[in-house]
Amino acid sequence: MLKIVKTSDGSDTIFVHGMNEHYHSVHGAIQESEYIFVHCGLGYCQSNPVRIFEVGFGTGLNALLTFINSNNQTREIFYTAIEKDPLPDSLIYSLNYKDLVSNEYSQIFKQLHSSEWNVPERINENFTLLKLKGDLIAADIKGNYDLVYFDAFGPEKQPDMWTDEVFKKISGITDRNGILVTYSAKGSVQRTLKKNGFEVNLLPGPPGKRQIIRAIKI
Repeated sequence: MLKIVKTSDGSDTIFVHGMNEHYHSVHGAIQESEYIFVHCGLGYCQSNPVRIFEVGFGTGLNALLTFINSNNQTREIFYTAIEKDPLPDSLIYSLNYKDLVSNEYSQIFKQLHSSEWNVPERINENFTLLKLKGDLIAADIKGNYDLVYFDAFGPEKQPDMWTDEVFKKISGITDRNGILVTYSAKGSVQRTLKKNGFEVNLLPGPPGKRQIIRAIKI
């Protein structure tokens, strides 16, 4: 069962009863995504254009905030995301993100979700989206990426997404000096990233989170 709940910054997230887990931090969904993925990831990446790979498209919040940032910076983005279990439209369009951004970006949010799966779609002149419907664990992922948003459910809830095999696959598509950002700073995650060719840096986390990881492919 899925349920929309409001987080501390006023933005919505989704609670998954079967996992007893939220899609975003209850301390602030937009605040968390903006800080970890856009500020610590995209803001740190020097590539232009930027090729982004997101693990878990989910609510589309990371893609929306990335689009807004790229539009403001006139920076070209090629955004690929893989999602095993897409959310139903009725739930997506009930989230309040569209009410918290300008009408222009409200329409973009709808376009991100209405775009076809497995087909690249040019959202505007600076942003191309490719949503892959599939399981990262089983999928044969190809490409070269400058930035990885690793936003799977937590290691305690979805341990099979945080294994050596998965990070080996992620390492294989990440260019040298490419960046990976994730909200989990567990020791096991740090060790697995290091084993697979990343230099791991711990950064202060957003509200409710002591630290996050920004890793660099070496």
